[in-house]
Amino acid sequence: MTKFSIITVFHNQSLNFRGNNAAVIYLESAPSDDYMSQWAADFNQPATTFIWPEKEGHYQVRWFAPDSEIGLCGHGSLAVAAFLKDFKDEEKAVLHYREGHLKVGFDKGAYFLWINPIEVIDHSPAPAGLEDALGLKVKDYFTTSNKDLVLVESEEALKKMKPNFAALAQLEPFGYTITAPGKEVDFVSRTLVPKVQQLEDHATGSSHAILTPFWSERLMKTEMSALQLSPRGGAFHCGFHMNQVLLKGEALILGRGEIVD
Repeated sequence: MTKFSIITVFHNQSLNFRGNNAAVIYLESAPSDDYMSQWAADFNQPATTFIWPEKEGHYQVRWFAPDSEIGLCGHGSLAVAAFLKDFKDEEKAVLHYREGHLKVGFDKGAYFLWINPIEVIDHSPAPAGLEDALGLKVKDYFTTSNKDLVLVESEEALKKMKPNFAALAQLEPFGYTITAPGKEVDFVSRTLVPKVQQLEDHATGSSHAILTPFWSERLMKTEMSALQLSPRGGAFHCGFHMNQVLLKGEALILGRGEIVD
């Protein structure tokens, strides 16, 4: 039998932020791509994380959305930290994926994730049609190896943004991390992925691997608080130390079960 949990992460009950859900499936050995694709579609969560042991404290990991594989999934990784704490009472682990590794764990009442920063590649004009598709003015635009980063004027403008996802899908970039200075936190953001089923992600670890070094340089701070203003909402504590991004947040197990193979 294969253990699984459904977990929400980066939520904040006091703010009524519901965070991002992930399924975590624990296997004894590497599954086939078809197995992972089928179960991710069946679970129908924003991410389904598959892990299997490599050696003590080390796990192989892959992430799948219902309709495609995910190259790097921060919230699905934080869910692993909660799963391992609950299932095996492990408070730290190294997750190995195709392009590297990341560290997850639990410390002082919070779950954490150490992840490589995703840095700006180029500072360039916004693609033609982007402002119309977003329905707001773009203050600045940056490309990265992941989602492109869009700086807008204010938190209020970002909250009110009603993107035209069909128009966004016609543009070349895969996705956008849209950000502004925060009123009560250091920065706020939204993550749009118009070319996949989800369209807007709820609480995105990989986006904060972009945002953390970006805002650290501008604010001259190494510790920051952030909110993701998605329909569900996400709450993050972000650190930038020795060229590594530290993300901390809450995690709650919503359900546990077994897959009968």
